[in-house]
Formats: sequence, structure tokens, C-alpha cells
Amino acid sequence: MKTQIFKTVAVSALLGSHIFMFGQKAPDSEFKMDGNIQFMKLTDAGVLLVANGDGFAGIKPESNQLHFNFQDYGKVKQEEVEFVPNSPYVIIAQGGIFSSKKSVIDIVSGKKLFATEENGWKMLTQFNLMLPQNKLIIAGQRSSKEKFAMAVGIYDLATGKEEKIFNLQDPGKVSMSITTVTGKPLITGNKLLIPTSKATICLDLNTGNQLWEAKVDDISWLTADKTGKEIYAIEQKPNGNSNIFKLSDSGQVLWKEPHSVKGKISNFQILPNGLAVVSDVDNSGKSGLMKLASAASESRIAFLSSSTGEDLWEKAPKTKGYVQHFYVMDDGILFGIQEGGINKISFDGQTLFRKPLKTGENIHTMALVPKGMIYITDEDANIIDLKTGESIYGKAINYKKAKAVCSTYDKMGKRYLISTGEEIKSIDENSGDISSFASYKFDEKEAPTNIRAKDNGIFIGSSQNMMHFAHDGSTKYQQYFRSPGKSTAGMILHGVLAVASTAVSASASYQAGMNRNSIGQYTSEGERYKAMGDAFAGVASASFAEMARRFKATSATENYQFILTKLDSGAGLAKVNKNTGEKEEEILLKDKKPTYEVDEFSGTLYYQANNNTIYKYNLMK
Repeated sequence: MKTQIFKTVAVSALLGSHIFMFGQKAPDSEFKMDGNIQFMKLTDAGVLLVANGDGFAGIKPESNQLHFNFQDYGKVKQEEVEFVPNSPYVIIAQGGIFSSKKSVIDIVSGKKLFATEENGWKMLTQFNLMLPQNKLIIAGQRSSKEKFAMAVGIYDLATGKEEKIFNLQDPGKVSMSITTVTGKPLITGNKLLIPTSKATICLDLNTGNQLWEAKVDDISWLTADKTGKEIYAIEQKPNGNSNIFKLSDSGQVLWKEPHSVKGKISNFQILPNGLAVVSDVDNSGKSGLMKLASAASESRIAFLSSSTGEDLWEKAPKTKGYVQHFYVMDDGILFGIQEGGINKISFDGQTLFRKPLKTGENIHTMALVPKGMIYITDEDANIIDLKTGESIYGKAINYKKAKAVCSTYDKMGKRYLISTGEEIKSIDENSGDISSFASYKFDEKEAPTNIRAKDNGIFIGSSQNMMHFAHDGSTKYQQYFRSPGKSTAGMILHGVLAVASTAVSASASYQAGMNRNSIGQYTSEGERYKAMGDAFAGVASASFAEMARRFKATSATENYQFILTKLDSGAGLAKVNKNTGEKEEEILLKDKKPTYEVDEFSGTLYYQANNNTIYKYNLMK
């Protein structure tokens, strides 16, 4: 969750490093809703979703007309809308858990892809969007026309077409028991595996025909190797522990007994020489004798034989906390602990570091650099040798626990820059020399949430503060813009912290689905966005292709910061040039607590002017 892409501000909350708003200036476009606006949100896809009393609508930055306007939903509440991260999809669920009205909308194309009633469903018990396969797999009860049969449905999200309906039971036969889907299905090759209350079944995705049935029931989720020949079924038990089963690609149960694991499995990796398993034990809700008899609240790491399910390590590594980072490397497993600490263990259970590395709490970053690996926490940072676990240069950067930590790589200076809340520390890429690049103090007790290495120097910024340094660390300018009021400032700060992960965490989650346990290179923000665009391009869909182009484009507002501040005549917006620190424009606002969204990629502002009107402004005119 490094730098933000989109920033969401509702009720005077300002976002990340860029803030925008217009009140007096004439808008470029005006959009009237059919009912009072309940909420609006800018999505990863760049489409503004506006929920109102008569349904919900979508607005694209390049259009002066509503992109879509669905009026058959009535008043849509915020809790009824799920934004699927890193995708063009939004799920609308009305009527409770087993909703009779659940829909999938492609907000990029503006098309409704699925709706329960329109597609012949009465009630749903499972609803899973499968990416990057771009399928919707659902389970539940069909309508009265199909005798309320319990079934599984497969839909193509690129087109919205129904591919197959598979009945879990013969609707023509009366049965005392009902077969239900108990967990998330798995797509592997051209097969669909479905865990049910009676067995795990395998369907042919092309025909919908059942290929086999394994006598393993109540499974929570499944995973398989790249070939689809090794299948593992995970049962999450009511007591918080887990069982692991192994199945063949023909449905045989291969292990004599399931392997039991303390806690809930949070990471499961199928490797050539075994199975790496991380489980999280949570003892926080227990007390008295129950707490004394329970395991400590921490992560446990195990390495199992894929042939038998037996534990291959005589002694598991101590964690003394929860695993926050977990990376599979050529010679073993590297992991970082939320409470502090980094270690590395070989596949045969031997500790590879000379001793566990002590670090500060909350490891923000673990990434490869030419000399080894850089880590950054709330309290310290260092570059270490991945073979020994020791500092490359024999020293670490230590600092007082920071309110906010951000970092960047300065290509021109060949150094890593880390903002600690009070100063910027520098690590020379070649020599490892640690120095104080610059000190600073932000007003309103703010800490930088953004640091950028630019051709003309180093920029840091927060919601109300901006500062620019020359490459030698001297100050080129420092600017402070007073927040409109004390209460507003507090809300703004909360907004920054709350939405800091909006876009990048979404992107991280998408990439994590494909490569979540491979440690990456320390890269610039632009390179990360390009990687996200490449990931989107890998999904066969016109909407994903449009998202790929968006993420590969350069942000239209990268050289400006728009700050909600107190102007001479009241609250307003200051447009400030990041390169010079000069205020190029002021715009007075009538609303002291505005609701608005800004799309940095297109340079577009959306402002809720009144109960049913959205104004759109081109920020770069």
C-alpha cells in the first residue's frame, strides 16, 4: 500500500496527496439524478458510481452523458454495493444474505451481466467471481419453473452468457436431505471443482458434465498445482482449526488421513519438494482456563510431504506473532512478522540466517534491491544479505516510531530515501552510507504520505503541506495551507489513513492472486502501475483491456496538488504546482463540507452540488 491512485473524499475528508474541489467555477458537465444521492464512489475502473433513490448511475470522465442509469433497483444503500477490487465489476445485493435480487454490473461497458431473478434463481448461497478466468460461479435454489432445484450456475463475465446449469440433485425426486455448496469452487484447466455438503464434485467446464465425485465433504476452499493433477481440499472447522485433504485429478482421496492444522490456513503453497502452510491461531477471544489451555495467538509455519501429508520439519520456526510477509525463494522460505522480525528457513527445516533478524513492528516493505533486500518498518530500515540475514553495510536506520512512513528510489542519486515523519533518511545504493538527507516539520502535526523523486528534486506532501528539496537536500520551497477548520482537518487526516490503500491494495490483491508469494523488486510507482496494467491486459475482456490502457497512462495531475483550505473569503480550493510551490489558482467554495471524488488519471473532479446533482470539472483546463 504504497502511493494512492484514487483519492476519495466524503464530508470534508481529503485524500492522500492530491485534493480537489470546485464550487463557484462553472462545471464542464452537469448530471441530474432521479432521486436524492445516497453516496458516490470512484471505482478502480475510473467510472463514478452514483447511488440515488431511484437506482444507480455511472459517469465516465470523457462523457457528458450518463454512462448508464439502472432504475429498477430503487434506493440503493452503500452496504448493498460491493466493488470488486481491480476489476470492472460491481455487485448489487438487496434483500439480505440469501438475496433474491443480486446483480453483477460491468461498469466499464455499462452492461448488466447477471441478475438472480432474470436468470431464473430464487435464492443464492454461493456467489464467486473467478479471476483471471473471468467466470461467475454461483450456487443456490432455482425458481419455481425448475421446481426449486439446488443447482450450480456458470456464467461468462465477458459476455454475461449462461454457460451451464448443473443440478446438485434430481428435482423430480423427493429427498429428506438437501445438497448445498459449502465453499468456494476452483477452476483448474477445463475443470470446475465444487465442494458440497455430501462430496466434492468435478465438472467439465466445456460440457457441464460431471466427471467424478470425491468422498470429501464440507470443504471450505480448494487449490491445485499448475498441472491440475495435485488437488488439495481445505476444511475450516468450527473450532477454528483446519484439515487438509489431497485428491487426485480423477477424484481419489490420496492421503490415509487428513493433515490437521492448528488455526485457520492463511497461506498454502504447492512446491516441487513439499507443501508450505501458514496457519493463524487466534486465542484473543478466550479467557481463564480456556486461554491457558489454548495455543498462543500467532502464525505457525509447516512444511508437509505432498505424498503423505506428514510434517517434514522436526521443529517449526518460531514466529512469536503473525506472518505479514511470506516469500518462496530458490533456497527456502523468507518471512516477516507483523510484530517485528525477519527469518529464512530452508526447505528441510534448517535456519538459513545466522540468527533471526530483529526489526521494528509493522513491516511496510520487503523488496529486492541490487545488493540484497530492503526492509522498512515503523521504526527502522536496512538492506540485508539474503544468505546470512545480516546488514550489508553493518548498520540499520533507526528512528522514532513514525506516524506515517513512505519511501522512494532516487534513480539520479542512486539512493533509497525514507521519510520517517521528521526527516528523510538516505541509503546510498552502492556504499550503504546512511545520512540525513533533510529534516522537516509539517504543520497541523501531519506527516508526509507521499514522497517522489523527480528530475528537479525530491517532493514530499501531505493533505495540507508540501515541500520540495534540491538533490543536495536544500529546501527549494515549503508550503502550508491551513485546513478549513479543526474538525475538518481531523476528518481529512482520517480520510487519508482510511483510503491510503484504496487502489494499490486492490492492485496488490489482484497480483497476489497470481504471484502472492514471490518477493518483488523495489520499483517506482509508475512501474507498479504498468505492472497492474499488464495484469489487466491478461484477462480476455474488452473492459479489462480498457482498464489496462488506463493504468498504463500517465496521471494527468502528477505535477499538481489541489488542497482544500481556508481562503480569504472562506473555504476553497488551492491549485498548487508541485515543481514551484506556487499557487496558480484559487476557487471559492460555498460548501464547507463538500462531497467529491477525484480521478487523478484523467484529471477529473466530481462534485455533489446538491441532493440530486453532480458537477464534473476538467481539472487540467
